[in-house]
Order: sequence, then structure tokens, then C-alpha cells
Amino acid sequence: MKTEKQKMLAGDLYDPLDPVLCQERQRCLDLCKLFNDSREDQQEERKRIIADLLGNPSDAWIQPPFFCDYGTNISLGAKVFFNFNCVVLDVMQVTIGSNVLFGPSVQIYTATHPISAVERRKWLESAKPITIGSDVWVGGGAIICPGVTIGDRTVIGAGSVVTRDIPSDVFAAGNPCRIIRPLDERQSLQTPPNVA
Repeated sequence: MKTEKQKMLAGDLYDPLDPVLCQERQRCLDLCKLFNDSREDQQEERKRIIADLLGNPSDAWIQPPFFCDYGTNISLGAKVFFNFNCVVLDVMQVTIGSNVLFGPSVQIYTATHPISAVERRKWLESAKPITIGSDVWVGGGAIICPGVTIGDRTVIGAGSVVTRDIPSDVFAAGNPCRIIRPLDERQSLQTPPNVA
């Protein structure tokens, strides 16, 4: 029989009040609190906390405050930047490539709940993984919903709600987020999209 954590990581309905999961989330909350209370002149301490939070060293540049559920379900490539007030609900795996920029208040949600009110009354939830490619820029205030994949070199406009997969090499924006136009590396050097 699967543990609640195994169910969670498999995308099955699971009990978030399971004692093991509660303990892991508490550990994460404590580390986030330490990180968010740190000062700008404590960069080495921040690196240590991020390594503890993610479960391995990272060169990520994260501006406090930053919030996540577990930390250990976040996989970062090289040179990832999170601006102020980002949230990652990493109930399932969140995989982020290299050279990725997140504007302030970006929210990444793997967690989801049953559509049926009867099912929701059981207080079970599930999750879907999120994958963000390399060289992606996500504008401030964007929300990335469960199960979404964003391709390499794509730009997501500020305030977008990404409810479905977005391919590589496009500028996409809106609610729901949709492709506005393809991106050409030569063209983007001349006319960058307004994503804030």
C-alpha cells in the first residue's frame, strides 16, 4: 500500500494532513522563515539555507520573501532568478531549466483539488508536475497552473494565467495565456516584448 507521500508524488489523491507530510512542510516553512528574515549582507547564509531547502547546492538568486511547500520537489538549473514574493507550491516536481527569470510575485502551483464539492469535503488533494525550459522569462504576477510545460526561450507576459502548455520560442500572455507571436532571437534584440 502506498504512503501518502508516494500518492502525492504519483499524482494520486492524498491526505495533506498526513504526519510525515506535515513534518516535511514544517521543515520547509522554518527554512523559508530563516531565509526571508535574512539580510542582504548574509549571502553565504542564504546560499546555505537554499541548499538545505532544495536538498542540494544551487547558484539561484532568490529575493526574499520566497515561499514553497517542500523545497525538495524543486529542481533548478544554473542561474535561476526569483524576484520578490514568489510562491512555488511544489507538491509535485517543479523542474526549471537554466537562465530562467521570474518577475515579482510569480506563482507556480502544482497542487490541485477535485472539481466535485463532494470529493473536496474529504480534504484530499492531488498535484500535477510543472516543467519550465531554459532561457525562459516569466513576467511579474504570472500564475503557472498544475501540469503546465513552458518551452525553452519563451517569454510569458506579466499577469498571465498559464493554464496549458506553451511551446518554445514564443511570446505568450493573457488570461488564459495564449501565444501572441513567435520569437526570433534577432528580432527580440530589437523589439523586446513588454512583460515587466
